[in-house]
Amino acid sequence: MNDTLVPTPVTAALLGVEHPHSLAHLRTLQQLPEVERILLWDADADALARTRRELGDKVETASTDLDAILARPDLHFAIAALRNDLGPDVFLRTLEAGKHLMAEKPIGRRAADTEQVIAAARRKGVKLGVCYQNRANAVVEEARRIVGSGALGPLMSVEMRMVTTAVRARNPQHWLFSQAKAGGGILSWLGCHYIDLMRYMAQDEIVAVQAEIATRSGEAIDVEDVAVLALRFASGAVGSLHAGYILALSGGGYHNPAGYDTYVGINGRLGRIHWSSSSSPNELNVETIHPAWAGAPQWSSQYSHGQSPAYGGKSGEAFIRRFILSTQQDILGWTSGEDALQVARVVDAAYESSRTGRRVEL
Repeated sequence: MNDTLVPTPVTAALLGVEHPHSLAHLRTLQQLPEVERILLWDADADALARTRRELGDKVETASTDLDAILARPDLHFAIAALRNDLGPDVFLRTLEAGKHLMAEKPIGRRAADTEQVIAAARRKGVKLGVCYQNRANAVVEEARRIVGSGALGPLMSVEMRMVTTAVRARNPQHWLFSQAKAGGGILSWLGCHYIDLMRYMAQDEIVAVQAEIATRSGEAIDVEDVAVLALRFASGAVGSLHAGYILALSGGGYHNPAGYDTYVGINGRLGRIHWSSSSSPNELNVETIHPAWAGAPQWSSQYSHGQSPAYGGKSGEAFIRRFILSTQQDILGWTSGEDALQVARVVDAAYESSRTGRRVEL
């Protein structure tokens, strides 16, 4: 993308103010000079009033009337963040009103929900994105570029681990741990980000899944809190993902950068990329025997991420800025509804595989 392109200033809406990510999304909209005014909607009038009182910069209107918000002729796009079982209805209403939409992942409880939302966006001719904003992280972008350059040769495997704070530190009574409301546990809430990153960095599609999922925390929840996936890509490469609410000593609180332990490894015939991190990755390690890199077969890059109150810092600002640009000019956003659908299919397949004990082809 040409980084010199600048979006035309717009009016944006935040639909839903009580989702765990809602206020972070609001701060993103407030940081972007391309967003002139913000409209807020939620079914809870008290939550709206509290949000406007505590974080009211640029907020022009806060209403419990979704139809009135969507009828605004100046409304260009919305970020919508709602409980997983409630999201698809609001997403569909937004798209049917002809508004561009950045939807919180996973869009719905199952892939079928996502398919309906994608169909509405196509029918109305509007843009649909999904909040897999980790794609905009500079380390992820560089890893994708290196894989695409051929430095690693044909890929052999992609391995990822993402474990985070234990369920007891995350409020076991929250809707995230209810099957009826969330649709799933660690895979549909956090593991989905890493499934998306596998696809994005490898530039390859996952075509088969074998999985074991379990609920082992001892808390009174009915979704999985640990999962292990074995994956096959269209190219023939294999992958693995271990995700879980596991860490016992990393504290509580939703926004807790110390509460993660991650590893990413992309392995090819000619070399590999890898990093590990307790929060946003800041070092990328590369090794290769590709002839073009004979003068420096091993290197590490250090990254200092731009700071911002936006969700994901400066890279989070860039993620939404590119979405706005994609609605105004002939460029692609970082994500699309189809990305959400591919991830949802993998997650659904993992649940089926664990239930049946068989590998599931996508």
